[in-house]
Amino acid sequence: MEKVINYIKSNSDNYLEQLKDYLRIPSVSTSVKHKKDMKKCADYVASQLKSAGMKKVKIIPTAGHPLVFGELIHDKKLPTVLIYGHYDVQPVDPLNLWKSPPFEPVIKNGKIWARGANDNKGQNFVHIKSVEAFKKTNTNLPVNIKYLIEGEEEIGSPNLSKFLKRNQSLLSCDAVMISDTSIYQPGVPTINYGLRGLCFMEVEVIGPNRDLHSGSFGGAVANPINVLADMISKLTDKNGKITITDFYKDVQKLTPQERANYKKLKFSDAKFAKELGVKELAGEKGFSTLERLSGRPTLDCNGIWGGYIEEGAKTVLPSKAYAKISMRLVPNQDPKTIAKLFTKYFKQIAPKSVKVNVNALHGGLPIVISLEHPAVKAAAKASSKAFGKETVFSREGGSIPIVVEFAKQLKAPTILMGLGLDTDNIHSPNEHFSVDNFKRGILASAYFFYEFAKIK
Repeated sequence: MEKVINYIKSNSDNYLEQLKDYLRIPSVSTSVKHKKDMKKCADYVASQLKSAGMKKVKIIPTAGHPLVFGELIHDKKLPTVLIYGHYDVQPVDPLNLWKSPPFEPVIKNGKIWARGANDNKGQNFVHIKSVEAFKKTNTNLPVNIKYLIEGEEEIGSPNLSKFLKRNQSLLSCDAVMISDTSIYQPGVPTINYGLRGLCFMEVEVIGPNRDLHSGSFGGAVANPINVLADMISKLTDKNGKITITDFYKDVQKLTPQERANYKKLKFSDAKFAKELGVKELAGEKGFSTLERLSGRPTLDCNGIWGGYIEEGAKTVLPSKAYAKISMRLVPNQDPKTIAKLFTKYFKQIAPKSVKVNVNALHGGLPIVISLEHPAVKAAAKASSKAFGKETVFSREGGSIPIVVEFAKQLKAPTILMGLGLDTDNIHSPNEHFSVDNFKRGILASAYFFYEFAKIK
């Protein structure tokens, strides 16, 4: 391992230059005008996998953007690690807020700035370069490796689930490695062992059969916006509890070990509130802020509209009002069940003066990976070696639906070795990624292969 580690350290500047080439490709999956760029980026990933020593590399067409697969099975007695990532990126709008062009990467203040720097090109690139280091030093790789790098994560991975179902043998492995999350604090290695699920709803409240003059009809006819606002307020109580009947019925409680882990993180409510520009925090009583952020279910109104919203005044009593409402879910909660419970409850609390339509838009299952799994322990040890600090464990508040698919289809644990920071502006202008985290991530990846092989 010493040769590999020394090689990685001495070539870190070269890796950064190669990452810049990766970041220069405007692989925006949502835009038709970038279709050729998507193909170009898939080609670049394939070339990097070949450089890393993969014996089998394929660009696999889908109904949308291509998948890139790579494989090196050099000893069937060794464990196999599947590395997942995505080469597509978010749109760059609003462009005028970028301090430097989004697809002209620059290194400044110890960070590399570009769209995709963190999400996810910088993070998946570390796992390509770590494997390449074994090849370049003629060191036997202690595991078998497979790569699956997709081009549709930012649009919901519409074709990946189908591919998984049809190619379980091709993708079979002992563990899945993903770096697409965050570390807890700068310099603190973090293994994310849980993700919340999602249930996303859209509601429509219908009043009169047309928009009305608020002076002529106000006070006699229910205003759908007023009614909708009142109904949304009834979805939670004064203690931050969600009031939907049976909503908490299947919620898996946090274990004493998990609550102890949260306390070890020494989270500052005051600092968090200051960073967000609010005077105080809010949420479900009886739980710490960190527990509410990742270990407990939530309900939020994500958007509300209706009536006249343009410049100036128009005294209208609208015919309809709409809202989008999301619920983050925890283990044992099923988005389909929650959607039915939400629909039933929302219609129950609607007054007779309006009609209500409710639609489930999409959802994803939550997942928690056992901290006792050998792959988790190996990743924690590897991260500690790379960062020189004890690894902490946390659950993420967001959702990565494909992680659940990996668990269901491949029956393999997923390691979420986060390398980014919550302040890296992913999905926003001026996205960036710590150069130090990039370099340490390559080391952590290399150490993981070694540690996992020892445990397995």
